[in-house]
Amino acid sequence: MLPFSTSPIPHRVPLNHKKAGSGPKVAPKKGTKTLVIGKKKFVPENRARRPAPAERKALRKRIVLSNVNALEVPGMQDIDEENMFDGRLEGHVLGFSGQLVDQLRAVEAFKSTQGWGLFRRPGTLMRRETLDLGKMIAEMSSGDGPRKTIRRVLVGERGSGKSMMLLQAMTMAMLKGWTVINLPEAQDITIGHTPYQPLPGSTPTQYIQPAYLSRLLRQISTANPHLATLQLSQPPSQTAVPIPLPPNISLARLASLGASDPEIAHPIFTLLITELVRPGQPPLFLGLDGLAHAMQPTTGYTAPNMKPIHPHDLMILNWYLSFLCGSDSSSGGIGALPNGGIVMAATSQSNAPQIPTLDLALSQLEGDHVTRAGQRVARKERVPLMKYDERVLDTLLKDGGERSGKIDVQRLQGLSKEGARGLLEYWARSGMVRAKVSEDFVGEKWALSGGGVVGELERAVVGMRV
Repeated sequence: MLPFSTSPIPHRVPLNHKKAGSGPKVAPKKGTKTLVIGKKKFVPENRARRPAPAERKALRKRIVLSNVNALEVPGMQDIDEENMFDGRLEGHVLGFSGQLVDQLRAVEAFKSTQGWGLFRRPGTLMRRETLDLGKMIAEMSSGDGPRKTIRRVLVGERGSGKSMMLLQAMTMAMLKGWTVINLPEAQDITIGHTPYQPLPGSTPTQYIQPAYLSRLLRQISTANPHLATLQLSQPPSQTAVPIPLPPNISLARLASLGASDPEIAHPIFTLLITELVRPGQPPLFLGLDGLAHAMQPTTGYTAPNMKPIHPHDLMILNWYLSFLCGSDSSSGGIGALPNGGIVMAATSQSNAPQIPTLDLALSQLEGDHVTRAGQRVARKERVPLMKYDERVLDTLLKDGGERSGKIDVQRLQGLSKEGARGLLEYWARSGMVRAKVSEDFVGEKWALSGGGVVGELERAVVGMRV
């Protein structure tokens, strides 16, 4: 029986009828014009201004050292050459003078992660390690006894204050009239972002970075105003420096010449260092942050044979390591400081590659140590199946310990409760802590910060409020 339908049979739609356009599309015949109309996609116009070259890097590395909205701490002292080793100031926060801030900014001693912009003016906590270092610098500056060279590597967990200790050391060296040369980040040297070229006549081949040396010379001339009173001892030969130099040129003017022209930055830098290590000159302070990047097996640069360049083949790092692991001033060898001084490097736990060779070398130099929890940690030994960089071990340990012990490894740990209380009271006077700084409050925050770790203490008190 047929289903009910109101359409006549001759006019109904056939069962096998196909809709128009549902079959395979056939290309138009040759010579036939066709018009295809499609929907035009709407693309929103981007009217935002594109950042200028290096604008993002400048914004990322911008450092704000003052906050006008923060309260001014009444009676805050400035650090000077008289109170930098005063034991009565342990646990107190001292400020920096304006000239000192300019000098520290020139050598890029301030870090963008240290929270300087939360307070009215920059200040630093005088902890026991800081006072001991200040006393040592004062004794070395007095001229009593033989000139000695201190070679030190700062280690510790993340936020323990290694970069701040490096800043404090540079501050006290500047107060005593030392010449300060700082390599702010070893990563900037090895990452492969600066032009480089082989150094002619070097065996094995060393590579120089003219643009980086030019910036370093500008930092040296800006951060050390006393170089304007020191003159070149004797004019160099024409082969040593490609430009003529007046015989009575000051060392500050000499550094400015190298900073203005990267092509002559390397010979000017070599001549400047030669003058600074002559007997009778002020002591030297050489600093480096991010030591692990200088101990990697490779860098971001490649040699002409397309093999990666070792960090120790970069001239600026090789020069610094020669002083960090070099000879004593009495022997007069490579890396000697006849006028005495400090060569200090800091490791990093927040931005550093894992280098088992560096961990082994530092552990053997440090020996057995005791943690904050009272646990004794033995020094590391070689793992049979672990691959180590023998070049790094030879630089730091010298096969059998000829240099072992000359590098002092200092482990920074958390603050005591008295030091944490002084820091919390400074934050309270600055308006960053609204609670009453009582014994219970100090004990609570000291425990939350892992036993007084400065970075964790700031994160638990100031960071959570912000």
